[in-house]
This record gives sequence, structure tokens and C-alpha cells, in this order.
Amino acid sequence: MAEQALVVAELRERAGKGMARATRRSGRTPAVIYGDKKEPVMISVDSKELGRLANNPAFFNHLVKVQLNGESHEVLPRDVQLDPVSDRPIHVDFLRISPTTRITVMVPSEFIGHEKCPGLRRGGVLNVVRREIELRCTPRAIPEKLTFSLEGLDIGAAIHINAITLPEGVSMLTQRNFTVATIAAPTVMTVEDEKVAAAGAAAAAAASAADAAKKETEKNEKK
Repeated sequence: MAEQALVVAELRERAGKGMARATRRSGRTPAVIYGDKKEPVMISVDSKELGRLANNPAFFNHLVKVQLNGESHEVLPRDVQLDPVSDRPIHVDFLRISPTTRITVMVPSEFIGHEKCPGLRRGGVLNVVRREIELRCTPRAIPEKLTFSLEGLDIGAAIHINAITLPEGVSMLTQRNFTVATIAAPTVMTVEDEKVAAAGAAAAAAASAADAAKKETEKNEKK
């Protein structure tokens, strides 16, 4: 799990579209902290700081420590509303976490050992079926990524989810041993392959023409 980001928040006394717009004009973004069987708390956070954090592709998988009036809240971002024009965050939902909290997250797949993969060396292509894997875990156990090795795999080989051992506290949502990636045959032939294919096509055409000529000769001889 990555190091927690620290965000200093301010309490929002009132909700509503008018107050939200006023908050944004002041350079802050409205947000709410909810969950863990406690009352929601309306807050605002610095827009620039939030934008920097939200630009991280793993934003929703990283714990955030929200400092509010001297009290610290450990939360996980769960939803961000974006401005339809600027794509800037205009509202954020933070989920309070506890030792018993379990959530569903999407974790990216990573592939290593390309140089030790016979299939890729022979011109094969890595076909990624699952760029992200859906997992169930506690917020503190969220993996940064799931890493799969390509070492020793030839063209036609497949990598399944059971190829790796999930970290402690992390589980799949299904028991099915689904495919994560395959080593596919090359989609573009080399110049040598093209020459071989062209020669084969020419030979086939010549054989077909010879066969047609033979049949025509035999037909004429029977007349």
C-alpha cells in the first residue's frame, strides 16, 4: 500500500448548490466523509491539492488521511464528480474505514519478463484480456498492482489468475480461474514469411492451372 496522503479539510456548515458554488469560487472543493455507521460530515478541501491527488490513476485505491479541526479521519476516495467542461473535480465522497471494512476495488495488471518470453521473441504478441482485476479486500490490504511473469511462455500460452498468489486479506469475487492474458500469434508477417506465402500461392495457382489444362486435354482426346 502506498504512503497515505494528508489533506487538510475545513468544515462546511451548510449544503446546497449555492454554497457549493461559493466554496468552489474560494478555491476549495466540496466533499463529504461518510460510512462506518457514523453521521456524514460535510467538508471542503483545497482544489489544487485534490486535483493533484485525483490525477493519480490509483486515486481510488489509496488511503487518505483527512485532518479536520485537529481530528484525523482515515478515508478512501469512492466517488468524484467532474466538471463536464474542465474535467476538474467538483465534489468528492470519502469513505471512513475501520479494521473490519471490506471493499471492492479494481487493481491494474502488470506483466514482467518480456525478454525471457520465447513467444514474444518469436514475434508473438501479448494480448491482455484483463487490464484490471476486481478484488475484495480491506483498505489497508489493497495491492498497488498484480504482477504476472511471462518467462518461459510460448505462442498460444495463456496466463490465468491462479498463476499468482494474492496477498493476505485479498480475495477474488469469483472462484473461476479466468484468463488474464495470452501470447498470440503475430498479426503481421515478416518479409520472409510474405515471400514464403507468395511462393506457396504461386505454386498453388500453377498446379491449379496445370490440372485444368490436363482435364481439358483429356476432354478433347475423348471426342
